[in-house]
Amino acid sequence: MPGRKGEAAVREVQRFLRQWDRSGSAGRTRMLAAFVAQNAGSTGPELEQRLAHMASLLLARSFTTLSSYTCGTCLGVQLRSVGVFLSAPSNHSYLTEFLEVGGVFTILDIINHKQTSDGDKREALHLLQAIANAGRTYKELICESLVIAKCLGKSKVEETQEAAVTLLQSLAHGNPKHKNHIYMELISLLSCTSTKTQQLVLQTLCIKTLNSAHSSILEPLFNLLKSLSSEVQYEAAVLITTLRGVPVPVQGIPCLG
Repeated sequence: MPGRKGEAAVREVQRFLRQWDRSGSAGRTRMLAAFVAQNAGSTGPELEQRLAHMASLLLARSFTTLSSYTCGTCLGVQLRSVGVFLSAPSNHSYLTEFLEVGGVFTILDIINHKQTSDGDKREALHLLQAIANAGRTYKELICESLVIAKCLGKSKVEETQEAAVTLLQSLAHGNPKHKNHIYMELISLLSCTSTKTQQLVLQTLCIKTLNSAHSSILEPLFNLLKSLSSEVQYEAAVLITTLRGVPVPVQGIPCLG
């Protein structure tokens, strides 16, 4: 029976791939949506078994579709289909294949593209989060770009802002090469126009600023005490209280030294 099941799985995957190669963008989008519905949450070994060890072929086709995102209109399902592989436990082989074809840079380009919707940016951020969860090497690769902080500074949608700041928090953790750079990016975001982003950044800095603080944090921080948002004022006051016991290399503000 296992042999028969395996043969049936092979035939099913082969049928899927043939149909894929014959279909246009609309047909492929429907196929990807069905694939996501059937396989979301699967582990790497489960995908290999279910796809008759042809998962890499399907991942390659998904990425090919994704890499031409500027020509398509169904970016969300394309991102989610790749996410099935990258979010799967025991996904190392898929992650390696995705990186080898420049997948991280494609995702960063998608986030940075002015025509990408906030919902699709959020899906792309979730993909990068899955990649960052794989370890320091992957975090360093993502940090070669400033796109995440730029996305956080420009987005007006709360869910996207939260996804971006969560990713920045993750990228700073266990990443000594880029930790200080991320810290400075967060400080620069205190001057953005979104009160929600300001609030999220203040909360993050309150967590990250434990042993020392850069003097450049002071001016934007005190400016936020005059914010029209009571939530921002509160978070700014909390961070100032936290900084009272933290060395800040600046003269004339003894309460923060």
